[in-house]
Amino acid sequence: MQSASDRHEYPAHWEADVVLRDGGTARIRPITVDDADRLVSFYEQVSDESKYYRFFAPYPRLSAKDVHRFTHHDFVDRVGLAATIGGEFIATVRYDRIGADGMPASAPADEAEVAFLVQDAHQGRGVASALLEHIGAVARERGIRRFAAEVLPANVKMIKVFTDAGYTQKRSFEDGVVRLEFDLEPTDRSLAVQYAREQRAESRSVQRLLTPGSVAVVGVGRAEGGVGRSVLGNIRDYGFTGRLYAVNKAFPEDQKDLDGISAHRSVGDIDGPVDVAVVAVPAEHVPEVVAECGAHGVQGLVVLSAGYAESGPEGRERQRELVRHARAYGMRIIGPNAFGIINTHPDVRLNASLAPETPRPGRIGLFAQSGAIGIALLSRLHRRGGGVTGVTGVSTFVSSGNRADVSGNDVLQYWYDDPDTDVVLMYLESIGNPRKFTRLARRTAAAKPLVVVQGSGTAPQGHAVRATRLPRATVSALLRQAGVIQVDTITELVDTGLLLARQPLPTGPRVAILGNSESLGLLTYDACVAEGLRPSTPLDLTTAAVPEDFHAALARALADDSCDAVIVTAIPAVGEGTAGEGTAGDAALAEALRSAAEQVPGKPVLVVHVELGGLAEALSAATSTAPQAAAGPPRIRADHPFRALDRLRATQAPAQPPAPGNSDRLIPAYPAAERAVRALADAVQYAQWRREAAEPGKVPESIDADIDEKGAATLIDGLLTRGQGLTLGTEETCELLAKYGIQVHRALPATTADAAVQAAAALGYPVALKATAPHLRHRADLGGVRLDLADEEQLRRAYTELTELFGTPDELRPVVQGMAPRGVDTVIRAVIDPAAGAVLSFGLAGAASQLLDDTAHRLIPVTDREAATLVRSIRTAPLLFGWRGSTPVDTPALEELLLRVSRLVDDHPEVVAVTLEPVVVAPRGLSVLGASVRLAPPPARDDLGPRTLPAY
Repeated sequence: MQSASDRHEYPAHWEADVVLRDGGTARIRPITVDDADRLVSFYEQVSDESKYYRFFAPYPRLSAKDVHRFTHHDFVDRVGLAATIGGEFIATVRYDRIGADGMPASAPADEAEVAFLVQDAHQGRGVASALLEHIGAVARERGIRRFAAEVLPANVKMIKVFTDAGYTQKRSFEDGVVRLEFDLEPTDRSLAVQYAREQRAESRSVQRLLTPGSVAVVGVGRAEGGVGRSVLGNIRDYGFTGRLYAVNKAFPEDQKDLDGISAHRSVGDIDGPVDVAVVAVPAEHVPEVVAECGAHGVQGLVVLSAGYAESGPEGRERQRELVRHARAYGMRIIGPNAFGIINTHPDVRLNASLAPETPRPGRIGLFAQSGAIGIALLSRLHRRGGGVTGVTGVSTFVSSGNRADVSGNDVLQYWYDDPDTDVVLMYLESIGNPRKFTRLARRTAAAKPLVVVQGSGTAPQGHAVRATRLPRATVSALLRQAGVIQVDTITELVDTGLLLARQPLPTGPRVAILGNSESLGLLTYDACVAEGLRPSTPLDLTTAAVPEDFHAALARALADDSCDAVIVTAIPAVGEGTAGEGTAGDAALAEALRSAAEQVPGKPVLVVHVELGGLAEALSAATSTAPQAAAGPPRIRADHPFRALDRLRATQAPAQPPAPGNSDRLIPAYPAAERAVRALADAVQYAQWRREAAEPGKVPESIDADIDEKGAATLIDGLLTRGQGLTLGTEETCELLAKYGIQVHRALPATTADAAVQAAAALGYPVALKATAPHLRHRADLGGVRLDLADEEQLRRAYTELTELFGTPDELRPVVQGMAPRGVDTVIRAVIDPAAGAVLSFGLAGAASQLLDDTAHRLIPVTDREAATLVRSIRTAPLLFGWRGSTPVDTPALEELLLRVSRLVDDHPEVVAVTLEPVVVAPRGLSVLGASVRLAPPPARDDLGPRTLPAY
């Protein structure tokens, strides 16, 4: 009998933490010879019915032979995996490779029998589905392409596990047994099933943290002050609807409560379940708390304690151990070094944070890695939440701190289908898994706006993020492609979020401007033009306008079919009146704007209000004192819009946000025209993305006719036998590209003047002479290219000039190439980034485009619509479409070339880099004048593998 190490060492890379359907976690790992006792203990806890389903007969206990067989694996032909919680088995799966006769076999046999056993207490948690994903990945790694399983017809749950997996399968029934056979190659359906399960599991894991029925704060000081005591007070004062416990091992044994809250010396002393523990003890005491929480069945931890990865190498290792320890008990962690969590839902009312101000309830989901940024965002939303007719606040808030476990991706999964969140705002210091984030962002943005500020791009210490070679601008472009509204500052984050939270999306870029200041209207007009919007001439209502005038003008503007959005501008006016008239004036303006907006609920309305510096402040201060004589100094009219905007929050803020579909419309107000217009421009672009995403493009079938995918694969396999990383030569590059219908303009080497003449004779005049040395390649501005050489005399003269100017032919590497039709020089590149995936880039050739970084990017594969937008999204795109009377070039041919490059890289991930430079796009057709291709084993794609949590 072979031992576990007869053929392969222990495959540690198969170990993984997974999130189960109910939001808990489990660890999946290979079964070894050391697991005999665990296996026996596990089997004893399985019901007789489950044992019968597994072995097709009563099987009360495992024999010694069974235990040996189920714990001794060669990790190639026989593999067993276990799902564990707290170190104990909760489920197992194994496969045995078989031949065509159904008997045990070795490679090259590519089929295996698979069987599961799940402890009854853990059935229904999605354990078997997770194990199937992992055992399938292991099998593919070992050359197995197909699984077979025999299941009793009554074992409906297990049949469902197989049939719901999404693999291509066959089913047969013989001798009272259902036999299922299915291929292990991922399909579109199997990936869709996997992503759906991932979303449900990760969403549920965050939901358990944000909607607990009971919370224990561990580390509550006996005296006032301190982190633990502050959080405990915030939870109590905000009105948490569940059970709340204070925990401190220093409490006297006879202390039963603290400020009316049940007090305990340890989590284990609490009589009843604890869903979430907020940990606020010094880092050296956290392991003891984690063990207590795990033993008590706590579902999740919010670790506020510092002293982890942010403090250096020792803290980084402490953080890794924290994650491993918590996951061993099936718990997820927010933190460490977190600021806390908030859920304003009336059924929960949880403020387990250090927020200095009580957050207003609303429909904005807020995520911040940084506690300081979290404080700033909550404070700004608190101050800015008051619109012209109500309040916009927070539904849920998560500050992830060091983001050791729960990340922005997890919270995004939760917000995707959270009915209480309409808009998602995120401050990200780094994006740990860009490929997954863009996938989740695209799906979320199709349902609700996602606004992101990305920090410096440098991950804080301790963040285990995958390195990306892509420039920051490229990452930003890919996020925009996924529908992310990317802004530069937290001020813009709040500005855009407030607009999107309660205003409808604009149907186009046409903007009406009206207000009581001609100058402010013109400023708003100029800002609209600068942001690419299409404003109409501002309507000046004059400073004498009253609320009724605003109502009538706004109603007319909204009713105009040529208007997609309205910006109302207001400045203070000097006039007579008493301070006591302010409240009535406030309500009058609010009602005027609200009632007008209600008449056309499908168009957004924004308000810009501007103070007059110290004068406005002084006048406002004067009216805020006791009533003064009529002969007193002039002051702002109490019924003027500026006063309404200044004080409306206090007079009309509701205790709870309006329910979805409520007729009350919150009209956001901005202190500067530029800020309002920028927020509106973001909304316009996002609305356009939503419309386009609703009708996705496709890859035209017309390009399939001259694509030889199998021939390209054979060629690539042969080339890779020469080395792991290989830049192809000219002939090999042309041969490979030709398999995908990409013809490269022929270029012949010219090592001497005579060789150049011979090449020109073969190609036909006129020709071009080019230096291809790295420092001169694609640098026509340096004089390394001679064009339109009509005969031998011109060619020899050009050859002599090049060698005299730049060096010997060996240094120049000159080539002769037939002249291509005149057009616009462009560059197409594709690269596989280890973090973001395959990226297609396009721009015009030349130094100017490089200096301006005028390059557009899309994730591969691209559709026809994405190829078209790629061409049009660079700032120099007008050069392709007849700028200043030039002849437009053949952009359809350019778009087809982009699709072919995308298809090549998507079909063959071994093609890790492609450059076509220059691609001359003429009025009819195009010419690829230079090309390079690099082959290498592709980076591992975790998005195609089984679901896993980041490894620690």
